[in-house]
Amino acid sequence: MVERQFLTEREYHTLSEGQAFLWRIRFALHSLTRRREDRLLFDYQRTLAEQLGYQQGDSPNLAVEQFMKDYYRTVFELNRLNELLLQLFQEAILYADDPGEPVALNKRFQVRKGFIEAQHERVFQRYPFALLELFLLLAQHLDIKGVRASTIRLIRDHRHLIDDAFRDDLRTRSVFMEIMRQPRGVWHAIQRMNRYGILAAYLPAFGRIVGQMQYDLFHVYTVDEHSLFVLRNLRRLAVPEYAHEFPRLSALMTSIPKPELLLLGALFHDIAKGRGGDHSELGAADAITFCEHHGLSQHDTRLVAWLVQNHLLMSTTAQRRDIADPAVINEFAHQVQTRVRLDYLYLLTVADIRATNPELWNAWKGALLLELYSATANALQRGLDHPLEQNEFIRAARTEARQLLLATGLSDTEIDAVWNDLEDDYFLRHAPQEIAWHTRCIHPHRDASTPFVDMRHSDTRGGTELFIYTRVDDALFERTTALLDQLGLDIHDARITTSRSGYALDTYLILDESGTPIQGDFQTREIIATLTRELSTLNAQRPRVTRRPPRRFQHFSVPTQIGFRLDTHNHRTALELVTGDRPGLLSAVGHAFTACGVRLQNARIATFGSRAEDVFYITDTHNQPLPDTIQDCLRRHLTEALESGAALGG
Repeated sequence: MVERQFLTEREYHTLSEGQAFLWRIRFALHSLTRRREDRLLFDYQRTLAEQLGYQQGDSPNLAVEQFMKDYYRTVFELNRLNELLLQLFQEAILYADDPGEPVALNKRFQVRKGFIEAQHERVFQRYPFALLELFLLLAQHLDIKGVRASTIRLIRDHRHLIDDAFRDDLRTRSVFMEIMRQPRGVWHAIQRMNRYGILAAYLPAFGRIVGQMQYDLFHVYTVDEHSLFVLRNLRRLAVPEYAHEFPRLSALMTSIPKPELLLLGALFHDIAKGRGGDHSELGAADAITFCEHHGLSQHDTRLVAWLVQNHLLMSTTAQRRDIADPAVINEFAHQVQTRVRLDYLYLLTVADIRATNPELWNAWKGALLLELYSATANALQRGLDHPLEQNEFIRAARTEARQLLLATGLSDTEIDAVWNDLEDDYFLRHAPQEIAWHTRCIHPHRDASTPFVDMRHSDTRGGTELFIYTRVDDALFERTTALLDQLGLDIHDARITTSRSGYALDTYLILDESGTPIQGDFQTREIIATLTRELSTLNAQRPRVTRRPPRRFQHFSVPTQIGFRLDTHNHRTALELVTGDRPGLLSAVGHAFTACGVRLQNARIATFGSRAEDVFYITDTHNQPLPDTIQDCLRRHLTEALESGAALGG
């Protein structure tokens, strides 16, 4: 291929070195598995990294992450060569007799047979800024199929021109920002810049995350690919053809004043990963340097930096805090400060979650973020100096729920008969539609001696709601979660309430194993019948969970972390638990609650690959925050159960 000028000498050496690297991995893989195994599975990556001499040393990255970064960079470079060769073959074979007439775009570039090409070989030497201009033209002319192979080679051969002088050139800075401001084609242009090594050369900080992987089951893409997927998700929201996917978000995307600031936030949000330290803080500093260098105003610079620094704030608040609590909404509103910041952060958060793992996004997460966004927007409109008080919140919930119930035929007397048995806290933690549903369920079963179970699909909460009304039983949570786990259902939210007369009103938000709401009447009836039957048995032992964890989980060890903090506003304790996800986990937690005399008030369940990050809002049996003695008891029981693997078998 070198003799026939399909490859240059340097490209040949790149190909040869890449092949040698991959063959070395393949030989080690065959030796390790004692068979022809050509899949670089999680099972083997750690051992291979060790065998190939990778060590963590002073690096913030694990040895396996360093190894996989070299692997991804190698295949990335080979992929570039592959694209180049295929296009050269196409031109030499298919277009040999029809070179095509060029159509000039400007004095530097032209289009031939649908591909953009340089007008002469010295174009980048004479006009270095053309290394960026080419990608601007690609964004402006969406009918262009790609870059001509000869021009790809010219780009590769002239990347060395991108130095500090190049980055300081007003023309190059202007062209880059012009790319980010294009109404369409931005993602394709940036993606090609990354593919040809121009993005890494222009933004050295971005170059450091090319091929950077995180050794877990949560992040399925390298950091650079993830960042570009976030960019793609945002751009997709601005395209009318895709407005049906997320109508509310698409409308919001088209209403923000400067979309390019949001795209810069996406580009920089993870740019400092792998350096050690807080990547949000380090990335914000990088963003400030970039924005100031590219002539953005102080206001715009602050917005981009704030987005980078706080890109995890909304997802963390939604998934780990009780957003039904007005105090949490008011605190989040104070952190956000303005509606503009809220709009930008909401869009970035959704795009970020959807770009982390295709299996991660579901309707429940969407509903959770929308609930937080809407409540915060209302708080900002009301004014930070006039936060919504709990009494107002409760009064509004009761009024709306009563109107819904009266419309179904219940009288004020019948409604009050149910509500008089409920504490104010119940109305604080449930939406009016939920209150109306619960009231209709409880009304004919107020003094029932057996558990009442009902289910419904909730569009507003993005999943299936399960409601249990029964006599208080200290082991109710552990038994319920074990039953749901054994049925193959995932719990994402739990709200536990006790009436004045000693009845439990427990509401769970559940999804099936694929992350979708429960489908079909048969499965619904089966779940209701199983729970009704099993929970009716007094003093029954916790059901044994026999489901096995996914095989790939065994390669990821997540140390158990247990922390307590005082939720002063609600006079309760928050237990923050980080551990490896496994069947029976919540049931094991519930067993510890029972053993230590702990009452569960609320739970937020979040799973990231093999890692569970759950928050439980709890009190003692007198509804007071946990004293140190009970915290010690809980820590001891949880540690024993989770580190011994007891949760696996119930």
